[in-house]
Order: sequence, then structure tokens, then C-alpha cells
Amino acid sequence: MRKKYLVKLPSEQRRALESLVTKGQAPARKLAHARILLKADSGLDGPSWTDPAISDALDIDRTTVEQVRKVFAQEGLEAALKPHRPRREYRRRLDGRAEAHLIALACGAPPEGCEAWTLRVLADRRVELAYVDRVSHETVRQVLKKTT
Repeated sequence: MRKKYLVKLPSEQRRALESLVTKGQAPARKLAHARILLKADSGLDGPSWTDPAISDALDIDRTTVEQVRKVFAQEGLEAALKPHRPRREYRRRLDGRAEAHLIALACGAPPEGCEAWTLRVLADRRVELAYVDRVSHETVRQVLKKTT
């Protein structure tokens, strides 16, 4: 099968990666990705190993090898070595006003039949009072963890 993303390292990048691997003074992920790129190099000085061979030799999953090769081809050496920031953005379930109501509720007396507020009881109570249409106990925990 023909590789979709080829790795061709210029000699200065190859020397930099070899130096990085030889020193071993970098995070394990960065060293593993450097080793993958060195083995996958299909340039003049490179061994041009296949993905399964790299995977077996370095004891790394083949999808990781494919992803490193892809990121290198699309974004360059630095992007292939550094971890990427998550691209997903999470919408907040509770805004500042809703968090204040939650904290006020938690500071108040617990409902009948309960000795103390639990996260699930607080979440259910918020829905009963129609402050939100739904909220999980984990969201309640995260809000209460921010306050002391």
C-alpha cells in the first residue's frame, strides 16, 4: 500500500532529531515522535521503514505512527513533536448568575428527609426550581469545587 503522507527530513532536521534522541533529555512523547520520524524518513539518509515495522520496533500503536507522519506532512516538525491543544470548546452549562444561585442553595438548609446536600440532590433541586433545564452532578461538583 502506498503511503499517503511521506516524511522527507532535510539533513539539518535529521541531525536535530538524532541529537534529541541521543541526549534523551526530553519528554517521552517527544522522544517517541522523534524516533518515529527518523525511522519513517524516506529522504536520502533515511531508512524509510513501513508503519508496521516502526510500530513493532518502537512498541507504539500503528495509528500513532500514522498520525505523527500526517501531522509532520501537514504542519511541520514542531507540530509533530509537541502535543496539540484540544480543539474542542466546551460550552458552560452554568453562567455566573446560575453558579451564585447554586452556591446559595448549597449554603441553605437541606431538603426534608436529607441530613445534608449531596451533589445529585443539588442537581435535581436546580432542575425542580427551573433554574436550568438539566444539569449533571458533575457540573455541580465542579462549581462547588471552585468555591470554598
